[in-house]
Amino acid sequence: MSNEEKAYIAGFLDGDGCIMAQLVRHKDYIYGFQIRVSIVFYQKRTHQEILSWLKSKLDYGYIRLRNDGMAEYTIVGPKEVREVLKLLVLYLRLKKILAKQVIELIDQLPQKMTVAELVRLSVLVDQTATFNYSKKRTNNSEALKIFLKDKNLFPVETSNETRTRLG
Repeated sequence: MSNEEKAYIAGFLDGDGCIMAQLVRHKDYIYGFQIRVSIVFYQKRTHQEILSWLKSKLDYGYIRLRNDGMAEYTIVGPKEVREVLKLLVLYLRLKKILAKQVIELIDQLPQKMTVAELVRLSVLVDQTATFNYSKKRTNNSEALKIFLKDKNLFPVETSNETRTRLG
């Protein structure tokens, strides 16, 4: 992909896109929550061909036609999101800091998640959320801690440092 194409895609992401790290709640998850990272590009359905072009350039994700006249091109998953962000981060302007934070978060995801790691990383997810404009966001590190305490899964505190870090 040419630098010009990378710059164009980064500009598109800056203007009509979203980079997200989320805590997703589901009853089947071992700790009740998981961390999901994604990139979404938005466009009116009448101009959805640009989303197909983006997909052909980035090789990941799927396009969804919404009922409100919009279309979304979504890329989900740590490997995929990291690869795309690494490709675009030099060209981003508005979302450069967020992209770097999400890359850092992805780089810290363990092969096998523990309760302590999930709690620690949920704070990083909260930090990335400050860049997005969700009014309904309820799945955050505090909700995770409450859920884990209710299920007696909250990490055992072994020192004052752990106690301070985990709240």
